[in-house]
Amino acid sequence: MAENTLDDFERTTFTHDGKTRDVFRLGSGPAVIVIAEMPGITPKVADFARMVADIGCTAVLPHLFGEPGREPNPGGKPAVGYVLSSMVPACISRDFTVWATGKTSPVIDWLRALARDEHERCGGPGVGAIGMCFTGGFALAMATDERLLAPVLSQPSMPIAVGKKRKDTIDISDADLAKVKDRCAAGLEVIGMRFKSDRLVPSERFRFLERELGGSFRAIELDDDDANPEAPVPPHSVVTEHLIDQPGTKTRDAVDEVLELFRAKLLTD
Repeated sequence: MAENTLDDFERTTFTHDGKTRDVFRLGSGPAVIVIAEMPGITPKVADFARMVADIGCTAVLPHLFGEPGREPNPGGKPAVGYVLSSMVPACISRDFTVWATGKTSPVIDWLRALARDEHERCGGPGVGAIGMCFTGGFALAMATDERLLAPVLSQPSMPIAVGKKRKDTIDISDADLAKVKDRCAAGLEVIGMRFKSDRLVPSERFRFLERELGGSFRAIELDDDDANPEAPVPPHSVVTEHLIDQPGTKTRDAVDEVLELFRAKLLTD
């Protein structure tokens, strides 16, 4: 782990229902829960969190798996052993739903409690949240809580898209989905992002979200040519590994849409 990767973040802990996890915080203003993709809080996840802090929000990064700050692609090559060492325990953990359909991951209760605590700490009208890949659907399930005003689903990959039934759904229970749909009818906006070629996030999943959430779901679907060509893996991670952080690029436009949602919903007078 690089010594200075997360040096500008405050490292704290949060406990709920007997479970204590580390939490990294940066900035001031209303909270945005940034839930890392596999294999954990990488330098590029931290960079995205810095963008959140720069607009006037508090970026809050819960440590759910992996080694915080560790580079997953040293020398431009994926560290397969490290990724697997993060992925396998998470996939068999009872905290996460990987295969099941119509089910919310148990870790969502802890994340909702974290969001409530950060709202009380940071103030503002509510909180935002973004999940990525393995955690991509978490922000949707967290949105049963009315404090969550800006949910973002970046390449939501669960349940693993094997078979038609798992492609045409997302990791949320029917009861939780019904609550989110009610909130959407009352004005909640949800952003989802994916690369069109990404088999981990099939188009059927976004069509499901469009059917269920209607016009409240804003789908951002990108072409392979929009992805950072220097990334060592195929197009997948919209706001981290495959971001081209230059004005006018499609991935930077997607990040700006996310940041604008956080501004509009959280940074109100």
